[in-house]
Amino acid sequence: MSFDFDTVPQRLGTDSQKWQKYADKDILPLWVADMDFRSSPAIIAALHERVEHGIFGYARPVASTVSAVTDALSSRYGWTIDPSWIVWLPGLVCGLNVTSQAFAQLGEEVLCLTPVYPPFMTAPKNSGRVSITVPFALNSSISPARWDIDWDALESAVTPKTKLFFLCNPHNPLARVWRRAELVRLGEFCVRHDLILCSDEIHCDLILDASLPHIPTATLSPEIAARSVTLMAPSKTYNVPGLGTSFAVIPDAALRARFVRATAGIVAEVTTLGFAACEAAYRDSEEWRQDLLAYLRGNRDFLIDFLARELPGLHIAAPVEATYLAWINIESLKLTDPIAHFEQHGVGLSECAFFGAKRGSHVRINFGCPRATLTEALKRMKAAVDALR
Repeated sequence: MSFDFDTVPQRLGTDSQKWQKYADKDILPLWVADMDFRSSPAIIAALHERVEHGIFGYARPVASTVSAVTDALSSRYGWTIDPSWIVWLPGLVCGLNVTSQAFAQLGEEVLCLTPVYPPFMTAPKNSGRVSITVPFALNSSISPARWDIDWDALESAVTPKTKLFFLCNPHNPLARVWRRAELVRLGEFCVRHDLILCSDEIHCDLILDASLPHIPTATLSPEIAARSVTLMAPSKTYNVPGLGTSFAVIPDAALRARFVRATAGIVAEVTTLGFAACEAAYRDSEEWRQDLLAYLRGNRDFLIDFLARELPGLHIAAPVEATYLAWINIESLKLTDPIAHFEQHGVGLSECAFFGAKRGSHVRINFGCPRATLTEALKRMKAAVDALR
């Protein structure tokens, strides 16, 4: 491995939101989706070069930044996009909120599948729209088990007020990669019910199962592309969320105009440093990304093995196919406040209720950290479980 993912600078005492949550406490933070790895050397070098320029005025992307994005989408996913389809944003959560306002009116409904990244449910509510959720179904009749869409429940959830469908592709927190047949069926569902399809693909470059390709939703057919908003960013893959750089890809000009209109006077512009990091990420950091994926696969396998050997009451129901996040079933512990219990034993995890799941059923763990950190965190989780016996 060419890059060092085991040695990272100390984040405690810095501006890190992840680590500030437990300032002055002996708690390892494995909650928010923010990795404890340095960004790629190419990104760091690009930022140094941009800082040396010394002027930080209002920014617009230069041609090389745009081509870095379009070339990456073409080479990785066979998706040829026109640069005019790109709308730059200061964050993906911002994109979810803008999409809700652009394509649903007050009191109208936005549909999504749960458990899911919390802003899928909160973004519509922020502007007086209604969030409608449909739970996934765990299919245990196959091996390995798989989280599936409950198609009957999804059909039943649609009403005349439903205008928009939010898809997480790949899925957070279930770490699920969607297959083509599933995506085609979802696309056809949106066409049939005249729904705009907003696909959050921020984790698309973090596929851990090399046999499963990421399929951008907008590539399924011209008809689906014409009603699609795809949200992407370098932030999760290259660990640059603090630089606030994301983008929407919207092929249809009318939809794009509505989206841009909804941003007017509210959405901040991307910064000079954000554009510099984005270009270096997509153009010059592929070798680093491949090494990162190898390291994350090792962490995933270590986590699954530790649970099986040391914490048999806890398990991950389905394969972790993507992301650096795992959805751990803890129902057997029968805890009323599992987050507080694990924090008392030195581990900070994510509360499943925020994702639309039954409290006490699961926790989400972020394994995007040095192996030593993950090892210590799992030892503390074992101590937390042993304390219940």
